[in-house]
Amino acid sequence: QVQLVESGGGLVQAGGSLSLSCAASGLSFSSSAMGWFRQAPGKEREFVAAISRSGIATNYADSVEGRFIISRDNTRNTVYLQMNGLKPEDTAVYYCAAARNFQLMGVIPPDYWGQGTQVTVPS
Repeated sequence: QVQLVESGGGLVQAGGSLSLSCAASGLSFSSSAMGWFRQAPGKEREFVAAISRSGIATNYADSVEGRFIISRDNTRNTVYLQMNGLKPEDTAVYYCAAARNFQLMGVIPPDYWGQGTQVTVPS
């Protein structure tokens, strides 16, 4: 049974930083592309960032490019999202995701989802 468990969400002031983690189990982590998505109230879930199996390649949504950094540790089966320069519009539930194809992350639905963690940036 695949499990993706996010942690690290919370409330942070605008301009601040927050780091999310996602611990994976039940899948071949080093063979999986990993990603982060988010869903704000009343909006559709949107792609945030993705990282290839090896961690060499990354991809970001334009809205977070230059502020967020995705990384992974294949020895710990964990993917991270470092969020800097947070804005009120970053407020959302953040979901970890796993997929077989890095290039298609954000294009088609991933294979697995986490349960989400709330990030709130007050205006």
